[in-house]
Amino acid sequence: MFHKPPREPMSNLIRLENKSAVITGSASGIGAAMAYRFAEAGADLHLVDVNPSRLEAVKAEVERLGVNVSLHVVDLADKSQIDGLWSELGDTDVLVNNAGIYPSKDFLDLDQEFMRRVMDVNLSQTLWMSQHFIRRNMGRGGVIVNVSSIEAILPFKDGMTHYAVSKSGVIALTRGLARDYGKHGFRVNALIPGGVITPGTISVAKEITKLKLDLIKTGYDFKSRLPMGRAGSPDEVARVAVVLASDVSSYMTGALIPVDGGFLSS
Repeated sequence: MFHKPPREPMSNLIRLENKSAVITGSASGIGAAMAYRFAEAGADLHLVDVNPSRLEAVKAEVERLGVNVSLHVVDLADKSQIDGLWSELGDTDVLVNNAGIYPSKDFLDLDQEFMRRVMDVNLSQTLWMSQHFIRRNMGRGGVIVNVSSIEAILPFKDGMTHYAVSKSGVIALTRGLARDYGKHGFRVNALIPGGVITPGTISVAKEITKLKLDLIKTGYDFKSRLPMGRAGSPDEVARVAVVLASDVSSYMTGALIPVDGGFLSS
């Protein structure tokens, strides 16, 4: 006879009280939106970014929700700073690897220094942060939410091959960790955002206003491919991150969750 588990109210499953979350890249954009939504769900926060003034602004906003917030100014491209961060952190239940950079550069102009920076910030730090988190939580488990990109699955914008490579690595890392550590109580999933208005995409829009015809065409082609016909907001990504961090998604691991207005389906 099939045993039905107790029905937990959805309002309880989505809550994150008595849990703490580390969110990287949390000074602006998607990371700042995540900080607010995680705090709204009741999680205490460890906010990590390289920008101290913006971190302070985010802290002032989320503390109004009655949670504990600690700030950590860290250059995640530097593994020694990542190691130092984890020497300061106590117990954590959720790790959100959101930090990333997306500079545009033609493939033939790539050099070692540029490529190293992109890979260190987008991929290597995600690996090292996850390693620390799993090692710290071995025996009790936890949740990792990685942030990849639609560019990892369907490259669209010119001059972003390096970015696509780094974010494809995040997908491979997500699936590898889900496979290796699911039996130890870890759930590891990846968000695949696309078409989201952030400080980074706004900077691209400013380039478009300078009448760069290739970017104007890219912007038009991108919008015409969106079934929903509009760009997304950081908050729309943050809401899904809360679901992945909570018990609503208790039987999900190794999953790739597009939050892209339907871009990948069209």
